[in-house]
Amino acid sequence: QVQLVESGGGSVQAGGSLRLSCAASGYTSGDYCMAWFRQVSGKEREGVAYIGSGGTTRYSDAVKGRFTLSKDSAKNTLYLQMNNLKPEDTAMYYCAARTDSWCVLNAATYGYWGQGTQVTVSS
Repeated sequence: QVQLVESGGGSVQAGGSLRLSCAASGYTSGDYCMAWFRQVSGKEREGVAYIGSGGTTRYSDAVKGRFTLSKDSAKNTLYLQMNNLKPEDTAMYYCAARTDSWCVLNAATYGYWGQGTQVTVSS
């Protein structure tokens, strides 16, 4: 059973930066996809970025050029560096994982989720 624990959210002013962390446990080997999604109350969960076990990454158009994924394999931790934050980035951010190689930014395809961490960007 894969478990995901996010941390690093908070409140910043527009133009600021935050780094989110997602610590994974319970996964042993094989292909995987890890992703970040975000959700504003009353709206659908939106894909932000993913990274596959081979290192392939993809970012949504909304964050491309501002957000960067990285992972520390020794710590089983995924990071999302968020720079030049905008008020529209305000949301609850969720880490998600799936144990195959079919990485997509579709929340319905991920079976493992963290509890979420809030990011608030003020203007």
